[in-house]
Amino acid sequence: MCKTLNKYSRVLTQDPTQPATQAMFYGIGFQKEDFEKAQIGVASMGYDGNTCNMHLNGLAEIVKKGVKQQNLVGLMFHTIGISDGMTNGTDGMRYSLVSRDIIADSIEAVCAGQYYDGLITVPGCDKNMPGSIMAMARLNRPSIMVYGGSIEAGHYKGNDLNIVSAFEALGNKIAGKLSDEDYDGIIKNSCPSAGACGGMYTANTMASAIEALGMSLPYSSSYPALSKEKKEECEFAGHYIRILLEKDIKPSDIMTPQAFENALRIIMVLGGSTNAVLHFIAIAKSIGHNLSLDDFQKISDTTPLLADLKPSGKYLMKDLHEVGGVPAVMKYLLDIGLLHGDCLTVTGKTIAENLRNVTSIIDREQNIIRDINNPIKETGHIRIMYGNLAEKGCVAKITGKEGNFFKGKARVFDGEKEFIKGIEDRLINDGDVVVIKNEGPKGAPGMPEMLKPTSALMGSGLGKNVALITDGRFSGGTHGFVVGHITPEAFEGGLIGLVKNNDVIEIDAVKNTINLLITEEELQKRKAGFEKPDYKVKTGVLYKYAKLVSDASQGCITDF
Repeated sequence: MCKTLNKYSRVLTQDPTQPATQAMFYGIGFQKEDFEKAQIGVASMGYDGNTCNMHLNGLAEIVKKGVKQQNLVGLMFHTIGISDGMTNGTDGMRYSLVSRDIIADSIEAVCAGQYYDGLITVPGCDKNMPGSIMAMARLNRPSIMVYGGSIEAGHYKGNDLNIVSAFEALGNKIAGKLSDEDYDGIIKNSCPSAGACGGMYTANTMASAIEALGMSLPYSSSYPALSKEKKEECEFAGHYIRILLEKDIKPSDIMTPQAFENALRIIMVLGGSTNAVLHFIAIAKSIGHNLSLDDFQKISDTTPLLADLKPSGKYLMKDLHEVGGVPAVMKYLLDIGLLHGDCLTVTGKTIAENLRNVTSIIDREQNIIRDINNPIKETGHIRIMYGNLAEKGCVAKITGKEGNFFKGKARVFDGEKEFIKGIEDRLINDGDVVVIKNEGPKGAPGMPEMLKPTSALMGSGLGKNVALITDGRFSGGTHGFVVGHITPEAFEGGLIGLVKNNDVIEIDAVKNTINLLITEEELQKRKAGFEKPDYKVKTGVLYKYAKLVSDASQGCITDF
């Protein structure tokens, strides 16, 4: 047991040569006894402008209360968020992935600069979570992530709705399948309350995987945003942060290579977002592990897809919560030997100890998670592909419903705005391979999500009959035959930027290959004619990001 819980904050509170510092502590309300207590930074990502984050400040206040009940000092601070749902399809989306690293930088700066002894973060949306965990890894002090929880389903004319319903409504409207009244009805009712997007999109993917990683409390990923259980979890976080302080359990003790395997296993079983590839490579680098694209493929090859969850399936996270949540899934995986049960977690106990009294999801009455002997897909849905179009790799999301092979003529668009105009002008036909280029981390810059294009394809009825490839990335809400994270990106001379209309592209999700079918002579001729473009922005955070960011195969990190 660690007797000195305030081993960082004592630099400020116990040093007699820091009188001004201590005067300021009195100014914020400290009593003399508080100077002996450990200080916990409570980082809220709450802000009014997004349903995913609008309730987080309230949850953070409960966390702070729980910390105080443990004879610790909770000091709240805030960091940023960018709404993926709101910015998708606009230039604002270029700031989304950028925000992950800003969040990590800002949490690290506050906790290190203020000498906090521990950290509890309260994130809601996609980039909040990896940003939180990256900061925890860099600081390597006792830390817990409390996920803000997911939204309830919306309802309209007897149908359950979620954020992707609103995106796909646009394609339906363009195709003439939806009246103005129903279009408005879907938009008004898709997001009924606070909480992150309800399917197994990026937010719930990251929350589930981080729970399996051991960095959040059991059930954190599946408790709904406005539930009683979520509030109770927030209060309990204080109890567990004290345990971590007393036992001196740090993120490096929890985030081991085996813990990362657990996280990746959950991603595959639940049909999680391709964004998790970027984020977990970045998180692993922050803690000192070298997680690669090929590691994802190895886990995918040995892990079945079992969950019938949106976007490609039927159910939402709230449905999984009602039948035992992520712990019930983890219990099943532990029972069949697909999880490392001896990995430590933020409870101070191992995965196996946390799950000892949990009933396996397979022993419950439910239709969401299949038995391993009857999987939706025998191997994982995330496929890591290589070929002349992706010499350093790319990431596909293939659930099996889209087929495993696609060969067609290229229809090339320079950015998603040009694509949206193309779909409005009926330029895309069945059998085409849609190519959206110059959307990479440097070329966009910021590697925006292509949810608006994929939703427009689905809504218009083309989604099942075309493939889409891009050097951008996809929302967790994306489904269809899609390939993203193509590296090298067009901006760096990648072949995706040199594809021409009517070129033939072949994508094989069994062999994991993606190739432009042109002669070697023609390929070299096109490469020789490439001229590197100038940055699209010359000032501000996007300019700094474009100059600093690594490619997608390295997790788009900015501190390498």
